[in-house]
Amino acid sequence: MRRYDRRERGGFGKFFALFLVILIVGGGYYVYSSKTFERNAPTINLPNQIFWNLKTPIALELMDDTGIKSAKISLSDGKQTIELMNQKFDLARTSIPLEISLPKGTLLDKDANYKLSVEVTDISKWKLGNKLSQEINIIVDTKRPEIYVVNQSYKITKGGAATVVFRATDEMLKEVYVETNSGKRFEVVPFYKEGYYTTLVAWPVTEENFRANVVAKDMAGNENQTRIRYYLQDKSYKKSEIALKDDFIDGKITDLVHRYAKNPDEFDGIGKFKFVNETLREQNEVVVNSATNKIIEDSLSGFYLERFYPLKGGAAVASYGDHRFYSKDDKPVSESWHLGLDLASTAGAEIVSSNDGVVVLAKENGIYGINIIIYHGLGLYSIYAHCTHSAVELGDQVKAGDVIGTTGVTGLAFGDHLHFGINIQGVDVRPEEWMDKKWMEENVFQILENSKSVIENKK
Repeated sequence: MRRYDRRERGGFGKFFALFLVILIVGGGYYVYSSKTFERNAPTINLPNQIFWNLKTPIALELMDDTGIKSAKISLSDGKQTIELMNQKFDLARTSIPLEISLPKGTLLDKDANYKLSVEVTDISKWKLGNKLSQEINIIVDTKRPEIYVVNQSYKITKGGAATVVFRATDEMLKEVYVETNSGKRFEVVPFYKEGYYTTLVAWPVTEENFRANVVAKDMAGNENQTRIRYYLQDKSYKKSEIALKDDFIDGKITDLVHRYAKNPDEFDGIGKFKFVNETLREQNEVVVNSATNKIIEDSLSGFYLERFYPLKGGAAVASYGDHRFYSKDDKPVSESWHLGLDLASTAGAEIVSSNDGVVVLAKENGIYGINIIIYHGLGLYSIYAHCTHSAVELGDQVKAGDVIGTTGVTGLAFGDHLHFGINIQGVDVRPEEWMDKKWMEENVFQILENSKSVIENKK
């Protein structure tokens, strides 16, 4: 029988020791780097404090790098604990959205202080699962905000504008706005004293019906709505049937297609017109809307404008609200709305700003040509299109009487003229109302001034 000498036994021992070291280090590295043994605790996307109206479920999301194994959620006021959820998940997911509600028939003391306790465990093998324990303060609030309409314009005309002043109060008021039946939201601005708001609203000429509500929401999701009871005055607008001619398409329309279309040579005559009247028009209206769809100021104590008269000696050559239907060879092709007032005098006539304001747009804008837009306050903007050139730049402060540009034929214009528009938070309205001093006084300025007296006398 062979006998191992001491040297051989020593070599084996060293090899075995090295093997153990490698095994331990490798095992340690595996534990350290393997997702099976990851050590990151789960997370939830909840603030430290939640306002709850007890009706709307509390939405939360459980998240973990490897997967959620179980979750337990309860509500406690320190005296009693209500279990809202206690669940193990068969299929481990890295993200689990939840909506937590009270069990039916549960009554809470609305004056008590509650805490929402969330305990989440993941599927990691590290310490039998990483755990998250978090408490969130719950403030119970089931009271709706209060709304009171202080004053308003008596009527609103289709295609026109109106004013409203109201009070909205709630200890935890989150947002307040005016919303119409079409879903359009008009921002409001704090007015005169705390808790009071005002805005201009608009009835789009393209919509047959109109309704506007003041909407107030608090932090807990409680909502209140109050109807603004305007008298609705319908108005008929012009409808035009326009037969397209080849020379018209081959001229201005083709020029615009080659300037703005990516593939201008792929269009036939009708395709060219539809691109300009529909695709390009929509793109250009997006530019106008993005420049006009907001109230810029943080608060308002007063608001006054002179009537708009942008073109000295200008005569109207096309009206607001004209619904135009285009045809070719007696076949319908396209349609559009003319949402401004076209004024003409002499070629290259000076365009004047009738009121102070700030320039929010001054650039080439497709069918509008060189396009200038000025903000005058309370969500009201004046629009000037087809200019030969602009004398102002974005951000310029404009004073009443300043020359801002000259009339021209840029964009989709035929003959030198000014396309003049008034826009309220993204809605084009009748310019004629804002060129009428009497209308402005009765429907806007007197409403605001009379509201101040009501607010002063309100206890």
